[in-house]
Amino acid sequence: MRIEQLTFTRFVAAISIVIFHYGKKSFLFNNEYVSFIFERANIGVSYFFILSGFVMIIAYGNKNIDAIDYLKNRLARIYPIYFLAIVLLIPLKYELFDIIDLLLNIIMLQSWFPERALTVNYVGWSLSVEIFFYILFPFLLNNLYSKTKLKFNFIWIVSFWIISQILFHFIMFGIISPKIYSTSDILYHPIMHLNEFLVGNLAGLFFIDRFQFYRKNYLIFIIIFLLALLLLLKFPIGLNYHNGLMAVIFIPLILLISSSTDKITKVFCNKGFLFLGEISFGIYLYQNFVWIIFSDYRMKKYLHLDKDLDYTSIFMLRLLALILISAISYLYIEKPMRNFIKRKIGNQNRNAFAIK
Repeated sequence: MRIEQLTFTRFVAAISIVIFHYGKKSFLFNNEYVSFIFERANIGVSYFFILSGFVMIIAYGNKNIDAIDYLKNRLARIYPIYFLAIVLLIPLKYELFDIIDLLLNIIMLQSWFPERALTVNYVGWSLSVEIFFYILFPFLLNNLYSKTKLKFNFIWIVSFWIISQILFHFIMFGIISPKIYSTSDILYHPIMHLNEFLVGNLAGLFFIDRFQFYRKNYLIFIIIFLLALLLLLKFPIGLNYHNGLMAVIFIPLILLISSSTDKITKVFCNKGFLFLGEISFGIYLYQNFVWIIFSDYRMKKYLHLDKDLDYTSIFMLRLLALILISAISYLYIEKPMRNFIKRKIGNQNRNAFAIK
């Protein structure tokens, strides 16, 4: 099963994260009307993790899967472009990291080690977290989700989410002080994000078991939860939203968008919007590369744009370049590589079957 209308939301989250990293000084985003949104737009990564958990269940249902084939397919989806982003950054940032940083990034383990999460391609930390989820998922699906009832999974996953939030905030507030990791390390550690993937799984299980049968116009409820999200961003409650707390908003939104039949949600299924959603992975991974290539110096030298006076123009040009590069990468690198790897996997499986 594939829920098309969710695809475009990935683009929205990716662009919000780019603005969080590079666009907050622009008058477009640094004004009293919207600045509060983009000051905390890093919650887009939390949305990615929750959506990933949801999509995994929707894609594979509650049936057993072959762990090796599953991991090969997931790596075929994410690793080629992830690795390419690292390769592109090596000549541009080699003075800023050591060989250990590079090796940890290549094998996607940087988020497990103190002060290593943001090395090389700093946004790659989230893929280091994501691969941890992928390794766990076959075990969860084969040994828990496919063999237990929704109520049992609801109890243990919600309990895990609550405990994770309490532990995370105790660390953030200094009540607990880990000996090895700093509070900054904790923000990016895979264990501290597992709750997001799990509640996404739970939402997927609920959708398959109950919610998919209640398809109707949920636009008013979608608007209500979006307003609730804006209120939480506008008036912070003294808690950190980065590591899963916003699941209370994101889960209902994902479920409602998935089942809504309203006209706006249907527009998200338009080919153009779907394509933007598909290239969101590149938008997220290439942002550091694009901002280095289109540096302030080059903008001044070739386009006569000043980093202070023309900040918004420079940001929009870089963003346009990022979208264009991501689109080209998706069409000519990401899709072909993914299809090639999947064909290789398929051929290996057929050969193994023939031998048997």
